[in-house]
Amino acid sequence: MSGVDYPFQFDGRGRTGMSSADEYIRELIEQVLLTAPGERVMRPTFGSGVRQLLFGAASPEVATATQYLVQSSLQQWLADLITVEAVEVQAREGELSVNVRYLDRRSQARATARVSLQGASS
Repeated sequence: MSGVDYPFQFDGRGRTGMSSADEYIRELIEQVLLTAPGERVMRPTFGSGVRQLLFGAASPEVATATQYLVQSSLQQWLADLITVEAVEVQAREGELSVNVRYLDRRSQARATARVSLQGASS
């Protein structure tokens, strides 16, 4: 299984860019994490809302809330494609680093997706 590149782009021949199966899953995880609920008109509940936690104080509580939010969002939107095995979150001032260990249900391969969220620089 492969899919359309995210972000959308054209390949060298001027056609829609395509991702490999592994890249496609990672890109879907990134879309779920970076999309805020209400952002997509036809899917208003899609997304995780993780960016809202980015501007909170860097604390163990923020990291735990982010971990729960990421895990539940991925289970809601990608449960047919992956099994989330672990979510690790590191919260620093103005930055969240999220590592998602998952099992690809189709290939039975284990992989890790890393997403780093940063606030605007002053």
